[in-house]
Amino acid sequence: MERADLEEFYRSYLGRCNEHRFEELGEFVDDRVEVNGAPHDVGHYAAGLRTVVQQYPDFHWELKHLLIDGDWLSAHLIDTYSTLDGRRASLQEFATYHVTEGRIVQVWGDLEQARLLTAAEDARVSMT
Repeated sequence: MERADLEEFYRSYLGRCNEHRFEELGEFVDDRVEVNGAPHDVGHYAAGLRTVVQQYPDFHWELKHLLIDGDWLSAHLIDTYSTLDGRRASLQEFATYHVTEGRIVQVWGDLEQARLLTAAEDARVSMT
């Protein structure tokens, strides 16, 4: 894929994630995707994202920076969501993707449940 095509591909993928249409991620994610070094299928990959929005229904990924080098993408994202007690929280996320034949085949990212809970707790403490 050309650089402009990869950028459009990633923005479309992120749009699908923000629409919470995870059942359609097969258009973007290979069925044999590696996530943080572990093999997954696209269903498991989508389930991980679905878990985030089930806990935080207004979860949103905002792309701040996108670096493209060949068939590699690195994204800097700002994630925003409401905590269980209704406070707004945000955190920075970094993810690197390897795209082959128009599908994400590898991804490394730092969006973990513990980081979401820490950001939610920080939002609670800052409001008191």
